[in-house]
Amino acid sequence: MTSDKKQLEGLRDRIDEIDAHIHDLIMERTEVVEGVRKVKDSLGSKVMIRPSREAEVLYRLMERHKGPFPKQEIARIWRELIVATCSFEGPFSVAVYHPEDEPGYWDLARDQYGTFTPMTRHTAARRVVEAVQNGEATLGIVPIPKRDDDENWWRHIVSEHKDTPRIIARLPFIGTGNARNSGLEALVICPVLHEETGRDRSYIAIEATADIGYNVIKIALAKANYIVAFNQNWHDPSRPPGWFYFIEVFGFINPDGRQAKKLLGALGKKINRIVHLGGYATPLNKQDLKQIKKSSGKPKNDHP
Repeated sequence: MTSDKKQLEGLRDRIDEIDAHIHDLIMERTEVVEGVRKVKDSLGSKVMIRPSREAEVLYRLMERHKGPFPKQEIARIWRELIVATCSFEGPFSVAVYHPEDEPGYWDLARDQYGTFTPMTRHTAARRVVEAVQNGEATLGIVPIPKRDDDENWWRHIVSEHKDTPRIIARLPFIGTGNARNSGLEALVICPVLHEETGRDRSYIAIEATADIGYNVIKIALAKANYIVAFNQNWHDPSRPPGWFYFIEVFGFINPDGRQAKKLLGALGKKINRIVHLGGYATPLNKQDLKQIKKSSGKPKNDHP
C-alpha cells in the first residue's frame, strides 16, 4: 500500500472516530434534555418551547464557529437537534398557513421545525390561530402582516387570556432558507411568553373606541422611548365601535416595565387598553452567517 493510500485510510478512520464521538455527545445531550424535562415537570412548568433560548444558542454558535463548514448548515443541524427533543414533553405539531397559490409557508415551517415534525395545512390564517388556541397544534405559521392585508389575523390574538397564542418568532431565521418564494416571511405563534435576548422586536395592540390616529400613538410611543418598525390598523364598522392598532417596535417590551407604563400614561383616556402580543429574537443576519477562517496559530510577519 502506498503512503498516500495509508494516509487516506488513516484520515477515514479518524472521521469514523469523530462520527462516533459526535453520536455519543448527541446521546449524552439527549439525556440532559430529559433531565431538564423532569425538573420542569416537578416545577409544574407546561412550557414546551423557549424560542428566545433557542435563538441565543444559535447566536452563540455563530459567534464561536470557525472554518470552512457553512454556518447556515451548523444552524440547521442544531435546529434539528432542538426540534427532535421537543416531542419529549408531549405531542409537537405545526399548523401552517398554506393558500393554494403559495406553498412557501410550508417550506419556511419545515426549515425551522424539522424534517419529521407533523404539520397541517390551513388556507386561512385565522384557522391557524384557532388550531393553536384549541390545542390542535403546538404552534402556527402565519403571514407577516402588511399594510394592504385583507385578513388581519392578528386581531384574533388581541386578548389577555393566558392561553391566547403570542408571536414568538420570525421566519426565515437561518438565512434565506429553502422557501419556494425566496422573499417570503412569516411569524410563529404559540401561547408562550416572549423573553428578552438583547436582539428583539416586540408587538403590541392598542384598542380605542374611536380613530385616534396613528400620529397620536407615534408621539406617545416616542415619549416612552419606543421606535416603531411597523404599524397597521383595523376597524370593523359592522361591530360596536372599536379601532385596533397593531404596532411593531424595536427592542423588548416588558408589559410590567417602566416604558410600558409610560406609554399607557401618555395615551391616557384616549384608549381602552394595550395588549402585549409577543415578539421575537431577530433572525440571523449576513454578519452572523459570514464565514470566519480558522486561524493558523502562527504569528503574523509584519515585514516583507
